[in-house]
Amino acid sequence: MDYNQIEEKMEKTINVLEENFAEIRAGRANPAILNKVKVDYYGVPTPINQVAGVSVPEARMIVIQPWDVSILKAIEKAILTADIGINPNNDGKLIRLTFPELTEERRKEIVKDIKKLSEEAKIAVRAIRRDAMDLAKKEQKDGNMTEDEEKQAEDKIQKLTDKKVALIDEISSKKEKEIMSV
Repeated sequence: MDYNQIEEKMEKTINVLEENFAEIRAGRANPAILNKVKVDYYGVPTPINQVAGVSVPEARMIVIQPWDVSILKAIEKAILTADIGINPNNDGKLIRLTFPELTEERRKEIVKDIKKLSEEAKIAVRAIRRDAMDLAKKEQKDGNMTEDEEKQAEDKIQKLTDKKVALIDEISSKKEKEIMSV
């Protein structure tokens, strides 16, 4: 039984969760919010950071300065169609994204989204556990593992699952505190 492979799958789930959390707008400017925004650059969907410099000059502002000024409109259009909840301000040379202060109501909505994402991650980790447990049972049925070895494998898989679920809770709690304290 390859426990490293099981742990690797669970780690990937947690990495995806962390990437999703990075894209959540916390009232502070975070360039990760632009990760999914693709600009039509000569017919090729291209990430913004490959066609422009992205910087955070202030806590609540992102500045996008394209290397080729002719794609300024395309960047503006891509941001609007990506529906990230911020209207771009185009001054002819660069685009400014100004993040408004979060209202208490909006913070609570974001915390709900965080809880939903973390629950989805836990479900994914538990699905990995279920598949690993099924594999252990199959190995035991096929005679490749004794009943004691199967029990030990199940215990080890469960401990690994508990550890990863606790990590997901920790990451979620940290993100919730960040949102509520902005």
